[in-house]
Amino acid sequence: MVLELRAPREDEAELLTGLCLRSKAVHGYDAAFMEACRAELTVKPSAGGRIMVAADGGTPVGFAELSVSGDACELDKLFVEPACLGKGVGRALLDWAKEEASAAGARAMFIDSDPGARDFYLRMGAVEIGQVPSGSIAGRFLPRLRIDIHRPARFVRR
Repeated sequence: MVLELRAPREDEAELLTGLCLRSKAVHGYDAAFMEACRAELTVKPSAGGRIMVAADGGTPVGFAELSVSGDACELDKLFVEPACLGKGVGRALLDWAKEEASAAGARAMFIDSDPGARDFYLRMGAVEIGQVPSGSIAGRFLPRLRIDIHRPARFVRR
């Protein structure tokens, strides 16, 4: 796999939404659950978030969406094609998100994680800080995670 990170094309919204749904479904959710999540997982590249696509041979195999507000940011989405799980796509997208957050002045990244993705984020350095209500399923709670963003040191010449 030769991974390329690039901006999404406007015509890829539907394709990326399908990628989200396939990625989410690997955690064993039934059709009713997936339909309840559809609105929240619909990708809108023109909505103003920062989005990066991971492509292999031009074909999207993952993507991440980040929103920054002051010194904090939210990892709104990070999804990987099921056939590409465990091949470094998620790590590359998370690294992009951390770099993007740092460049925008964020000091912390917050993630409302699917329980099935929680362990991935913990391996990537996140810590669990609590729970938040699901945006799609009433009565369901998601792990709330935090990754500290380390800003590059600035050297002072004397």
